[in-house]
Amino acid sequence: MTATATTDVRPDPPETGQGGDAAALAGFGYRQELHRSMGRYASFAAGFSFISVLTTVFQFFAFGFSFGGAAFFWTWPAVLVGQLLVAACFAELAARYPLSGAIYQWSTRLSTPSFGWFAGWIMVIGQVVVVAAAALALQVVLPAIWSGFQLFGGDPSPVTPSGAANAAVLAVVLLALTTLVNLLDNRVMSAVNRIGVTAEIIGAVLIVVLLLTHSERGPGVTLHTGGQGGAIGALLIGSFTAAYVLIGFDSAGELSEETRSPRSTAPRTILLALASAGVLGGLLLLGGVLAAPSLTDGRLATEGLSYVLTSSLGDGVGKALLVDVVIAIAVATLAIQTAGARMLFSMARDEVLPCSARLAKVSPRTGMPAGPALVVGAAAAALGLLNLASPEAFLAIGTTCIAMLYLAYAMVTGPMLVRRLRGTYGRDTGLDEAGKPLFSLGRWGLPVNALALVYGLAMTVNLAWPRAAVYDPSGGHWYFQWFTVLFLVVTVGLGAAWRWRITRGAQRYDGRVA
Repeated sequence: MTATATTDVRPDPPETGQGGDAAALAGFGYRQELHRSMGRYASFAAGFSFISVLTTVFQFFAFGFSFGGAAFFWTWPAVLVGQLLVAACFAELAARYPLSGAIYQWSTRLSTPSFGWFAGWIMVIGQVVVVAAAALALQVVLPAIWSGFQLFGGDPSPVTPSGAANAAVLAVVLLALTTLVNLLDNRVMSAVNRIGVTAEIIGAVLIVVLLLTHSERGPGVTLHTGGQGGAIGALLIGSFTAAYVLIGFDSAGELSEETRSPRSTAPRTILLALASAGVLGGLLLLGGVLAAPSLTDGRLATEGLSYVLTSSLGDGVGKALLVDVVIAIAVATLAIQTAGARMLFSMARDEVLPCSARLAKVSPRTGMPAGPALVVGAAAAALGLLNLASPEAFLAIGTTCIAMLYLAYAMVTGPMLVRRLRGTYGRDTGLDEAGKPLFSLGRWGLPVNALALVYGLAMTVNLAWPRAAVYDPSGGHWYFQWFTVLFLVVTVGLGAAWRWRITRGAQRYDGRVA
């Protein structure tokens, strides 16, 4: 089956119950193969665990502080507002297109199959890179808990050769475990995700409370940069931390075909996951800056929040909380790998990927697409092993994946805006499974959509800009300075080559692919 673009955005008639969900899916031309077992909390957990504030804040806090100083905190609310605009657009689409491979499906149905294919291609490659970056985050936490986790050399910092090599090994071990869970059963994966998210939320709240009650200074310190750049540097480079954290909320939409009553559930869980992660993450940043023993000894810019927890709260309490961070990292890696696997599955069942028949196969027993899970896990492990080559790979991988996801998001909000301006979007009066009107931005749709697109494109440029001070601080590695740009060019180039091949083949045989 090949997805086709529609001339209007009109959802199918609502149905109720799991049989109704399957019937609604059939209206899009797909069979119910994935097991539909996820409720509202599991859907929320899918988006929250991809964002995973404990994983990503701990991973990128040091980077943001090193460039922007304490003032980098203010980039958080700025990025959160921008992403909420994007999430609001996605919530509308989740109600109208409750399909796996959300970014691919939404972009395709709002534009053309070719444009949607590239959105899906960029998104799935970006997700693979995000999986690798999330797994590498173990290096920021595990050696701080016990020195025995530092298997190579003596310096655990991920920007040193020994830390980078150790990060690669830990990442591969974690990816092997998450791949195994992704092969077991839909219910097992969902249960692990729910338990992990609950532990992460409890841990994050506890960390915030302890940090704020152990403050060494007042919030006025956030008005001073003190990093490697001035105010502009704090805003642009320091925003990488928030940009990296506040992505993946669309995962609730990615798992729509495994969610009960997705038209009513997914839109709200997309927004709730981002909003709750945004509040918790912002408080973590603020608490870390206020509770750090020192802002000038250099440790906060290299060791990040792990240093604050163990120094301010004591080894016992600090390390106990870091164990919770390890759980968050493991669950985040699992959730991101699951989202990437669903994107591959969605594209493969439309027969637009290499080895589509194998990638689209779903086990009737487990309800899981095993092929995509293995591909995402293996590709992420290969990317993680780049850390063995150079410590700069850690940052290059992290920023590359953010830029790719932002670009894929813009490839949804862009066609959506064009549809609004043409008057071919937002004319539906559909109902969700409960018989209520579908989630809609109403008269705010046009300004929200326009701002979401402008924000997304601006942030993509900011992330991909080849700054030597950021990507190649030691000099001599021009390919790391241009890594994000080169990776995007190669990704699009490979995609164009494959697209040309299948388009040519389709025209030759049956003309099915536009």
